[in-house]
Parts: sequence; structure tokens; C-alpha cells
Amino acid sequence: MTESSTPDTRFRRPGPPWRPGPGRSGAPGPPFGGPGRGGPRLWALPLAVAAVQLVGSGFAAGNQPDRAPLDAFARVLLLAGPALLLLRRRYPRITVYGTCAAAMLYFGVGHPYGPIVISVAIAFLAAVVAGHRRAAWAAAGLLWAGHLLIGHWLYRWLPPAGDTAMSWGPEWGVAAWVAAVAAAAELVRVRREAVAREWAARRQAERRRADEERLRIARELHDVLAHSISVINVQAGVGLALLDQDPEQARTALTTIKAASKEVLGEVRQVLDTLRAPGDATRSPAPGLDRLPELAEHARRTGLSVDVTVTGEPAALPLGADLAAFRIVQEALTNIVKHSGARTARVELRHASRLLEIRVEDDGPATGDGTEGTGKGLIGMRERAAALGGTVEAGPGPDGGFRVAARLPLRATDPAPAPPAAGRPEQSGQSEQSGKPGHPGRPGHPDSPARACRPEPPEEKP
Repeated sequence: MTESSTPDTRFRRPGPPWRPGPGRSGAPGPPFGGPGRGGPRLWALPLAVAAVQLVGSGFAAGNQPDRAPLDAFARVLLLAGPALLLLRRRYPRITVYGTCAAAMLYFGVGHPYGPIVISVAIAFLAAVVAGHRRAAWAAAGLLWAGHLLIGHWLYRWLPPAGDTAMSWGPEWGVAAWVAAVAAAAELVRVRREAVAREWAARRQAERRRADEERLRIARELHDVLAHSISVINVQAGVGLALLDQDPEQARTALTTIKAASKEVLGEVRQVLDTLRAPGDATRSPAPGLDRLPELAEHARRTGLSVDVTVTGEPAALPLGADLAAFRIVQEALTNIVKHSGARTARVELRHASRLLEIRVEDDGPATGDGTEGTGKGLIGMRERAAALGGTVEAGPGPDGGFRVAARLPLRATDPAPAPPAAGRPEQSGQSEQSGKPGHPGRPGHPDSPARACRPEPPEEKP
């Protein structure tokens, strides 16, 4: 067996925390980075702190001649804190305890008071921001208690020789300094948590918008393809059945197939344009109820006569409601063509001041061999209506056919389409109102050969 030349990273050590790697500085993440970010920014702060502590302690030693001079051991302690700061993001507890221990040892051997506490403050801040508040407060408390012991009791046995007890006045300054560092750390922690929550909410909103757009495109593609492919399928059956007996009628069927395929290509291209960059996408008007005569004509070419009735005063509909109404009627007629033996369908539109009612029904028996359908058409219709605050009911009609009734509220601004409810199971073609086979929502129906090969009415011959 030939081994791959790609190195196996499953057992690779993560390396030092300041080394960039996967999930660190090279990976996208929330603001302020995560605990593993590395690179120059991780090194810059410890280097700056080390320089300030060395130089500042040198000046402090000149102003405190009674303290022990800065020797090599003191400089090691001054550099120990900045070195531990390299671990502040990955091991914040070790960092805060280590810097406090270095500072306590520095004070214990009698070196001058100075900026060594900068490392302690930064380590305390890092631990609090990382969520280790107890460790930070415990380390700070131990350092303060050790300072009190050294300055008021242990000084007798510690260098420098002849040292005296410290006065209690400066201790209040130390307490104020600790309180200020703690308050700053808590403010930074609260601010970072707020920014992280805002970032997470923004990402969640972006994912939700992407899901809604994906579902919208899926509904559009289903409605466009289901209608046009159904027309093409029926006309192909007619052409095959009449190719020898009636060539003229077969020619008419092929002409219909050509027109339907051209139309579906244009509509699919319009839907797919929304996936392009905003500057490249071509904008075409969305279909609406003004194209209802085209739907009726397409159905008539398959041998289905469509009677359209409009009541009320038609008015300009909002774009979302107009598109939803068109797609609902289109899907209902497609289901009749695919799953019903009816020759006539009735489409009724009722316009009210703030409501549009749609009813599509047929009176024919269902056709099919009992194979279950997917029911995606009914799901799409209900989702479109629900996005506008409306409803869709589908079930058997009083005359033995199938009825689709929709109610769409009309508002000045339609809300954005909402995704399906989480956890809702996919419907498999069984409607709550219907137990009759024939449509999606009934126990399934593929296209029947008899239905597909049904010749068109004689008056359609050229």
C-alpha cells in the first residue's frame, strides 16, 4: 500500500500558544479573537512590558537607595512576568498565579518598588476576561496578603538589612490600585461579552436570511419546473399517441412543447440570476395575476378548460401577494393536469379591501396507480401564504373533485418569507382534509398514460 505524502495531523502537537495555526490568527472568529490567537500581537505586549519594567525599575532603584540593588536575580524576576504573559490567552490561570508569585518573590527579597505590578495587572485582566474570575481574585488576594506580611512582619528576617515596618497609609493606595484594576477588568469583560453576543446574533441573522433565500429559490424553482414540465409531459404523450394517426395534432403538441420549454428556460434563468452578485444580476418583473390568461392558455393546450371568475374591485396588489397568488393558482392547475381526469377547472378570485381569496377546483376523478407523491406543491403553497399571514386549505370538493382555497391578507409592505417551522416533518402527499387519491395531499398520483395521451379538443387544430 502506498502511503500518502500528506502529513497526518491527527496526532500533531498543537505547538506553543504564540504560534499561529488552525483556529488561531488565520481563522475567522469573533471580535477580539479567541484564546488561541497568536502572531506578532501576542509578542508585542510582553516585549513592551518587559522594556517598561526593566527601565522603570532602574529609575525606581535610583530613588530608593534603602532597598536592595537590582542584581541579575531581580532582572530575571522582572522578565518572568512578561514571559508568562505569552501564555495569557491559552493558560490565563497559570499566567495570573505566576506573575503574582514573581512579584511577591521580588518584593520579598527587598528590591525597589516599581512597575513590576504591570505584569500582574495585565495577567489579572486576561484571566477575568477569559472567565477565570475566581482565579484572578484569589491570585490578587494572595499577592496583597503576602505584601502585608512582608511589609509588617517578615521584614525582620528578609533583606535589606535594617529594614523597618511599612506604614499603613500606602496600603490604602495599594487597595485603590487593586480596585481600579479589578473595575477595568470587569468593564472589559462585560464589553467583550456584549460584542461577542452581538457578533453571534449577526451571524445567526445572516444564516437565517441565507436559509430564507434558499427556501424562496427552491419554491420558485419547484413552481416553475412543476408547471412547465407537466405541460411538456402531457404534450409529449399526445404527440407520441397521435404521431401516426394525426400528424398535424402531433405537430401542434411539439409546438406547445417548444414554447413551454422556452418559457421555463427564461423563468429558471430569472430565478438563478438571484444567485449572482448584486451588480451582475439581471432584474425582471416577477410574475403576477396579470399573467393568469397565460396559465389558462397553457392548461387549455393540455386539454383542460379553465374558467376564470373575478369578483370585487381588482386593485394593484403588493408584489409579494401578487407573486404568491400567481404561484398558488399555477400549482393548483398543475396538480389538476397531473393528477385529475377533469376536463374543466374553475378559478375564482375575490378581491376585498384588505383580502384576496383564491379558489381553484375541478370536478373530475383522480387518476393514478396509487403511488404516493411528494406533496411539495402543497407545502410550497402553504409556505407562501403563511409568509404573508394567510392560509391555504386543500381537500376534496363537494362535487367529487379537489379544491384549493387560499386567503391572502393585503398589506402595504409584505413581510419577508419565513422558513418552514423547525422540526416539521416532510409531508408525503397526505392531506389532513383528504383521504382520496389523485392530488398531492391524496395518496399519490404519477402522470397517468391515459391522461398524458389524451388528445386535445378538435377546435385546437390549426
